[in-house]
Amino acid sequence: MDDIRYDSLFIGGDWVRPSSDARITAVSASTEEPIGSVPEAQEADVDAAVAAARRAFDDPAGWAHWSPADRASALDRLADVLERRAEDVATRVSAQNGMPVAVARQLEGSFPVVLLRYYAGLTRESASEETRPGLFGGDTLVRREPIGVVGAIVPWNFPQTLAAFKYAPALAAGCTLVIKPSPETVLDSYLLAEAVAEAGIPAGVVNIVPAGRDVGAYLVAHPDVDKISFTGSTAAGRSIGEVCGRLLRPVTLELGGKSAAIVLDDANLDLKSVAEKLFTATLLNNGQTCFLGTRVLAPRARYREIVDLFTDFAGALTVGDALDESTQIGPMATAAQRDRVERYIAKGKGDGARVTIGGGRPAGLDRGWFVEPTIFADVDNNHTIAQEEIFGPVLSVIPYTDDDEAVRIANDSDYGLGGTVWTSDPDRGLALAKRVQTGTIGVNTYLPEPTAPFGGVKASGIGRELGPEALVNYQQLKSVYLG
Repeated sequence: MDDIRYDSLFIGGDWVRPSSDARITAVSASTEEPIGSVPEAQEADVDAAVAAARRAFDDPAGWAHWSPADRASALDRLADVLERRAEDVATRVSAQNGMPVAVARQLEGSFPVVLLRYYAGLTRESASEETRPGLFGGDTLVRREPIGVVGAIVPWNFPQTLAAFKYAPALAAGCTLVIKPSPETVLDSYLLAEAVAEAGIPAGVVNIVPAGRDVGAYLVAHPDVDKISFTGSTAAGRSIGEVCGRLLRPVTLELGGKSAAIVLDDANLDLKSVAEKLFTATLLNNGQTCFLGTRVLAPRARYREIVDLFTDFAGALTVGDALDESTQIGPMATAAQRDRVERYIAKGKGDGARVTIGGGRPAGLDRGWFVEPTIFADVDNNHTIAQEEIFGPVLSVIPYTDDDEAVRIANDSDYGLGGTVWTSDPDRGLALAKRVQTGTIGVNTYLPEPTAPFGGVKASGIGRELGPEALVNYQQLKSVYLG
C-alpha cells in the first residue's frame, strides 16, 4: 500500500491547517510498516471544530432547520458518494487494523451506506411534532427537536461502521458533529471527510479531528458540546459517563462484552451448514468485536464433541495478511493488543484451562501482530479468561448440566451485550434467549440489524444505537401548551 499523507484537518467544511506540527503515523498491522500519516488534532483544533459545528447548528437557516426531506436527500447523496469509495475504505481499514479485507468489504465498505439510506428513509417518514389533547381543556404540541452538537468518539475495530452508527441518525435528526477517530485508524476518516465535502453536506455539519485519548477527553468535557456518543472500552466509558453525569450531558455508551454462545443439547453443528454464522458470532474481525460469544457453553453430555468441533473449526481458519483475499483471521490491530491477548492466554493456562489448539504465534508469519486462533477447554466460568474481555481470537468452552445452569452461567458476567443460542428447536431457543440478561441475542445467528436497537446492559453500556431508537437519542422533546 502506497504511503498516504494528509497535511490538513477537515473542519468547518474546509481543509484547514492544524494548530501544531504533531502527526499520527498509521502502521500496517500485517507488516508493522508505516503506511501513512495525518495531523494530530490538539485542543485548539477541537475548539475550532466545535465552534464550526455550533455555528452550523445555530444558523437559523442551517442544517437543523432543513426540512426532513432535504436532510434525507443529503444523506442519500452521502451514501452514493461513500458507495463509490467502498473499496478504498475497506482497503484502508484492513491495512491499518488487520481486519480481513473480505470482512471489511461487507461491513466497513457497505454498512455505512446501508445506514445512511435507512435513516434517510426513516427521516422522511417520521413526524417531528404531534398535537395531543389535554385533560384541562387545551391541546399540547409535542415537538422532537435536534439535540445539538454531538461529540462522536469512534474506536479502531470497526472505524467506519461505528462512526456511521453515530453520524447517520445524528444527521437525520438535524444535529451537527465533531467526530474523533482513534489514532490507530485515521486514514479511512479522510475518505469520509472527502465524501462529506463531495456530497454537499453544509460547512460545519461534520468535522473530523483525529487524536488520542487526552484530546478525546477534552472533547467530552467541551462546554459547547450537547451530547456524547462513545464506543470503546468499559473503563473509558465509565470515565466518560462520570464527566457527562457531572455536566448533566446526555451520553450513549456502547462498551465491552463477554457474551455467551449457548449450545443446546439438540444443536445441529454440522460445520458445512453453520460455519459462516458460527464464525460471525464468535470470531469475526480476528476476535476484535465487542459482541462476540467468546464463552461457548456446552452441555456436559456433548462437551467433548463440542470442544473437538471448535478445535477443528479454529484449526481450519486461514491466518494471514489482512489484504489477502483468502485470509479469515488477520493480525491484532496493534502490538499492545497482541501483548494483551497473549497475557490472557498465559493466564488461562496458569489457571488450569487446557489449550486444544493455538495459544501462540502462527508459524511463517514473522511480521505483523498475529495470534493463532485459540480454543480453551476445561474452563470454569470464574476463570479470568471467562470473565474479562480479551478482544482477540480466543474462545473458552465451559460445561453446563441443564438449561437452567446454562442461563445462570450466561448471566454470571459483568457484561451483557450480545449472545447466541444454538438449537434445532427455534421455539426452545427463543424461550431461553429471553432469559439471558443482555441487550441483544441471536438464535442460530448473530449480526446487528440496522432496524433494531443495539446496545448492552450492565457494564456493556448505556443507551441504544441503530433502529428508530437511535434517532430519538439525538432529539429532545419540547411541549408547547396551546391555549
